[in-house]
Amino acid sequence: MVRRIDLGTGHRELFAEPAPLGLIGLAIGCAALTPIAFGESLTPQGLSTAAIFCLLFGGGGQLLAGLMAFANRNLYGGTLFTAFSFNWGVNWWILESLAQGRVPDGGVLLATEVLFLLVFVVLTYGFGFLSKILFVFLLDIDLLFLAKVGKSLTGAQALDLPIALLTVALGLLSLWIAFAALINPTAGRSVFRVPGPLFVAPRPPGFDWSLRRALFEVLYAQWRERAFEPLPFSELDHRVRSQVPGRSLLPDLHYLAELGSVVMAQDGAGRIEGVRLSAAGIDLYEQLVLKKYD
Repeated sequence: MVRRIDLGTGHRELFAEPAPLGLIGLAIGCAALTPIAFGESLTPQGLSTAAIFCLLFGGGGQLLAGLMAFANRNLYGGTLFTAFSFNWGVNWWILESLAQGRVPDGGVLLATEVLFLLVFVVLTYGFGFLSKILFVFLLDIDLLFLAKVGKSLTGAQALDLPIALLTVALGLLSLWIAFAALINPTAGRSVFRVPGPLFVAPRPPGFDWSLRRALFEVLYAQWRERAFEPLPFSELDHRVRSQVPGRSLLPDLHYLAELGSVVMAQDGAGRIEGVRLSAAGIDLYEQLVLKKYD
């Protein structure tokens, strides 16, 4: 019986990727605020209508996405969506208060906007290590809160248009990233392009698989041509060293033999004369490298 190999760390995502849900909820919330940002729908009915969209989609959608991201051990996604969801709950309360003729305290709102700006500036830097478009997404939020802080401090009406345009841009960026996560894997190609990271962090040294992979490739090719006939060690050494020069084969060969992946023929003095893959080694290579179950 063929044994399916699982080399995972034990971590399994509990939920499907929740980011598209949070981003689409964010886009819908931005859409609900757009007429108000441009000075339209300022009636009690318009404010209450926008408020419910902010609560359900901006707040509820992002809260759900954030909690699922935390469950999937996604620290950045969980932090961003969950924190931002409560901000959308505040937006709901502000719009409902204005619809009922109650004006929230400007000093408290200004203090929280300044803190939000500080938080999102730091998160913007962090998201730059993930993708350029995520950096731009967070930068849009930074500029939006900067404009809101500026308006709260100065009362300048000239900042209304930048706030409105940044709101529209935030909704469009949210949709683009959500569509990329939904459509690109389904289509099998980059329909909605997502560029790579803006910043590159140094990677800690990892295991060098080059020698072991070369061994498997050479021995698997031998099996495909000559079944379980051993490959002479001198020929194996020559082929592998042409791919990975300067490395001794012996430690890895003895490890793979102990693992049960290779079978070595040795003379009376213990010198290796020939090497072949075992059935377990063939299955290991086909599963982990050739992805025969994917």
